[in-house]
Amino acid sequence: MFNPTREQVRHFFCAARRKQRERLPLEAAEALAAAVIDIHPEYHALLDSPELALAAGTTADGAAPFLHLSLHLAIAEQLSIDQPPGIRAARATLCARLDPHTAEHRLMDCLAEIVWQAGQDGTAPDGERYLDAIRRCARG
Repeated sequence: MFNPTREQVRHFFCAARRKQRERLPLEAAEALAAAVIDIHPEYHALLDSPELALAAGTTADGAAPFLHLSLHLAIAEQLSIDQPPGIRAARATLCARLDPHTAEHRLMDCLAEIVWQAGQDGTAPDGERYLDAIRRCARG
């Protein structure tokens, strides 16, 4: 799923949550999503209702649940293959001073910034700029 629609992303997370709840076998991407879902109990009710999930916007506090979960998932995938090279080491450095969830949020901030900038520029995300942002984040 390289360019999923909004609905496909929401169905994916809801399906991963359902399989997780029902203790059904999970595919690799679903297992990563389930791990992300586990650390976000505030989204469980939303994910338990595909109808609500499809209609959901931002929450009262301005959070975008599916964007948030998708960024977590992207970071998890990057960490699993250490791509960009050094992201695992950066996370380890961050985890030396922060809890793992907060460390991932710092990496997500870097990713979101790079993706946003690419959208503004009408270009592909700049991998070197992303890696530089990750390194700066790890240094504190």
